[in-house]
Amino acid sequence: MSEKTVFAVNDMTCSHCVGTVKRALEEAFPGATVSVDLATHRAEFVGDAAKGAEAIREAGYTPETV
Repeated sequence: MSEKTVFAVNDMTCSHCVGTVKRALEEAFPGATVSVDLATHRAEFVGDAAKGAEAIREAGYTPETV
């Protein structure tokens, strides 16, 4: 089982951004619990960090290791 991965995504600025990042991670990790919080600019999920970072980048955002 993979451990929880947390990224800061500081270029999320609105609820649309949150939805886009969340959808990208849910598509990369079907069935995984994904949490994206605009107030803290955090994206959390269980899965491979490199794959998650790539999904966030492909969605147009910049993941940073926390």
